[in-house]
Amino acid sequence: MDRETVRALVERLNRDAAQIAVRFGLAYHSIEAEKPRVKRRYGVCYADGRIRIRLRHNATGEPLKYSSLVNTLCHELAHLKHFNHGERFKAFYLRLLEYARREGIYQPSQRTLRRPGRSSPHGAPARLDRASRPEQLTLFG
Repeated sequence: MDRETVRALVERLNRDAAQIAVRFGLAYHSIEAEKPRVKRRYGVCYADGRIRIRLRHNATGEPLKYSSLVNTLCHELAHLKHFNHGERFKAFYLRLLEYARREGIYQPSQRTLRRPGRSSPHGAPARLDRASRPEQLTLFG
């Protein structure tokens, strides 16, 4: 992925993060592209408010679909309020994701590929009940 593509994706993520953060009273320091060598997670939120999001698919190096990036963004923004994966975190993450969907920021594909027990953006098993899980994302645009 070239530098211009990375710059454009990070700029768009920052604009969308700012809108979501204002709506929910969240303060973050920055949204950054994860280093290309990171393969085990889709995103990370640090205690100082820095958020890093992996932009590339592990195997192909191609950019991930933007809806996948927004899903990860909402997950990491939720950590600004709940720095764990407990029930309150899950509920807040889903509120952020639903807001992003209503605002047209999060536009997942209609196909459902996610199966129970698949990993969350951090690689930990997903534990959301079926009714409250967001739709799986098609990773490529």
